[in-house]
Amino acid sequence: MAKDKVMYVCENCGQESAKWIGKCPSCGQWNTFKEIKTSPQPLSKGRGAFGAGVSISSRGRDAAKVLRLRDIEGHDDPRIDMHDEELNRVLGGGLVPGSIVLLGGEPGIGKSTLTLQTMLNLKEKRVLYVSGEESAHQLKMRAERLAVGDSVADNLMILCENSLEAIFDHIKEVEPNLIIIDSIQTIETEDVESSAGSIAQVRECASALLRFAKSSGVPVILIGHITKEGTLAGPKILEHIVDTVIQFEGDQHYMYRILRSIKNRFGSTSELGIYEMQQTGLRQVSNPSELLLTEDHDGLSGVAISSAIEGVRPFLVETQALVSSAAYGTPQRSATGFDQRRLNMLLAVLEKRVGFKLMQKDVFLNIAGGLRVTDMAMDLSVIAAVLSSNVDTPIESGWCMAGEVGLSGEVRPVARIEQRISEAEKLGFSHIIIPKYNLGGLNRKKFKIELVPVRKVEEALRALFG
Repeated sequence: MAKDKVMYVCENCGQESAKWIGKCPSCGQWNTFKEIKTSPQPLSKGRGAFGAGVSISSRGRDAAKVLRLRDIEGHDDPRIDMHDEELNRVLGGGLVPGSIVLLGGEPGIGKSTLTLQTMLNLKEKRVLYVSGEESAHQLKMRAERLAVGDSVADNLMILCENSLEAIFDHIKEVEPNLIIIDSIQTIETEDVESSAGSIAQVRECASALLRFAKSSGVPVILIGHITKEGTLAGPKILEHIVDTVIQFEGDQHYMYRILRSIKNRFGSTSELGIYEMQQTGLRQVSNPSELLLTEDHDGLSGVAISSAIEGVRPFLVETQALVSSAAYGTPQRSATGFDQRRLNMLLAVLEKRVGFKLMQKDVFLNIAGGLRVTDMAMDLSVIAAVLSSNVDTPIESGWCMAGEVGLSGEVRPVARIEQRISEAEKLGFSHIIIPKYNLGGLNRKKFKIELVPVRKVEEALRALFG
């Protein structure tokens, strides 16, 4: 009888090696190689991923054919409406049949709540919810807490199982239209001799579910764990296997939750979905600007309002800054919800081009509401908030801004300026500072809000503080 082979796989990137290596040559991480055992018997000779007596390799050889690109018929498959505008937007317009989606997030952030709530509202589809972590009674309690009536329970079937082979047997019996795996780290297959959650188990189970989704046309949603570094647990190949990777983010001390697309083969990766956590589940936030600007900061320094865009959605976000004398020799630089390296660059521009000395000052920056914004148009509001806190002078109410700041102190143009202006005007702002270069081709007459074009940072600060 042939012996099992031993190989080493990097937990971070999936690099394989015949011997143990201290530093991974692919990703450069230390002590990430773990020993796994591979069976000499291929998967196609056993039960297989689709049930007993089915050979995966023979199915692939019979079905696969070489086709010319011009002979392939192009057609758009109708997407599955999830009855959730935020989730549909992040997915690119809905769930694609035959796709496999990976949903990740920190423990307790609301991954299972979001999934169960969405499936309970999907009445027209037969859904199989496979739970490897919770019992059926726990899922029933959560469904009752979500305030969803029992009349919709006919479409949702619960299976508490960890064996991949048993799961496929139930799938063959039930024939669902949608499958939920909660979570992929708890599923194991008999063809790999290691515990659930290991590199080999996660890789083989995900690959088998991918082959099933592509061959049957049934979409599969996988729920994944997050490591302490904030990345998806398991081998990096897991993210390459799936079609879409979406991450559920947010601070547990805040009510807001952000659904962000990291990878999407069927849509844009810049889309953003916003939810509000309530006692009865997650509520969709269709207009996040009103929630993010509920506080009245009239007369308080260090607060600036920026018109940002994430994906195709414009919303106004509040930037808070605090500048104080450094208590120790080295000044502190801290940013929450904003890139700290970009904050350091903007502080250097403020000191070099504008002339404000901040070398001996502590600077703390916070994006209100627990959001993490990556829009470059936030630069102008960051500089304005820092300077407002430094001189302890508040910015007048009714002013907002949008503009990217370059290294030479110029205010660079931003995209979709009309949407930013319309959002500010809708929320009652009277003035908005925009880059002067964005005025080209802009019809100023259709806006009631006063546009203040600037070319340099000094002009923007002069307009704000006189």
